Amino acid sequence: MSLKFHWFLPTNGGDGRHVVGGGHGADVVGGGRPASVAYLGQVARSAEQLGFEAALTPTGAWCEDAWITTAMLAPVTERLKFLVAFRPGLTSPTLAAQMAATYQNLTGGRLLLNVVTGGESGEQRAYGDFLDKDGRYARGGEFLEVVRRLWAGETVTYQGKHLRVEGATLASVPEVTPDIYFGGSSPAAGEVAAEHADVYLTWGEPPAAVAEKIRWIRELADRRGREVRFGIRLHVIPRDTAEEAWAEADRLLAGIDEETIARVQAGLRRSESVGQQRMLDLNRGTKDGLEISPNLWAGVGLVRGGAGTALVGSYEEIADRIEEYRSVGIDEFVLSAYPHLEGAYWFGEGVLPVLERRGLWTNPLGARPVLSSVPFGAPSPAPSPAPSPTADRTREVSAQ
Repeated sequence: MSLKFHWFLPTNGGDGRHVVGGGHGADVVGGGRPASVAYLGQVARSAEQLGFEAALTPTGAWCEDAWITTAMLAPVTERLKFLVAFRPGLTSPTLAAQMAATYQNLTGGRLLLNVVTGGESGEQRAYGDFLDKDGRYARGGEFLEVVRRLWAGETVTYQGKHLRVEGATLASVPEVTPDIYFGGSSPAAGEVAAEHADVYLTWGEPPAAVAEKIRWIRELADRRGREVRFGIRLHVIPRDTAEEAWAEADRLLAGIDEETIARVQAGLRRSESVGQQRMLDLNRGTKDGLEISPNLWAGVGLVRGGAGTALVGSYEEIADRIEEYRSVGIDEFVLSAYPHLEGAYWFGEGVLPVLERRGLWTNPLGARPVLSSVPFGAPSPAPSPAPSPTADRTREVSAQ
């Protein structure tokens, strides 16, 4: 099966040539390109033209609303799907099912849903949600049960511990049911993912740790007679050579001052998210020893909540790491970079062709024609790929 690659829409305070931090209790830092429809449209169209399947759009008080933003971007794109993150506790399940069905039907099946139960009680209370973390996961499971039954065309009367609907039905069900993406590292999250997720998402940890999470979710899903696909959320810094890639990582790191690191880390340590604590364990709040696994760099997580690791290296090296994640069970990759516009091209024109040559990725746009450089001449044969330069540098890889 061909791997799937998704990009990211930087609605979280903007985009820029440095790491833009924020989320999970951390203040937004950095940025420079406002999250306007014009700029986000550029990012979305570029991702579409490069062969990405969808674009993840985040949720929370630190970013623009994902539903509204992506609905405004749908008309400026043609094929790209939108992986819309939303919080189930803030909307009734009937209304959410109706919104998703409308979105899916009016865009021609271009909606994917990233269900985020909410890892921070303080932020949830600001929205009027006073359940604790385990309660939010339990409610999320009830929510997804109602939504899926409504999408199936049922008339639903349901009373759970947290949610109640009576005689709920949809006048128009989605022509294609949106896939549900779901993440979480706590025991409560695992139970909900195994019961309801189509794709379980994990943040970018070393392959061995990812393999353990996959085994955990797969066992829970097997008990329910279900199959779940697996995806990973990562940043990427690909370049023509390994030296250029690591120079860019060093440049990003130089743009992060120690005072900002200390302030953001203090906020992130208050997070209730188990996944966020695992990210903090990888970077340890220091600029030292950030290559935690070959080509896996934890520098982004010093000032950014959520996904805090990046694949860094030449195109071939990053393709190697993607193949390694594939070997432990990852089928989908949700990626981003700084800036997101240029980053989409670095990855789309550098790494995706390598994966295509290896037979790991099929371009959803179809085969690209080989054009003749001479008018009316026969097409020139495709050039053989140049070997990737071998990096002479030796970097110390710290233990996880």
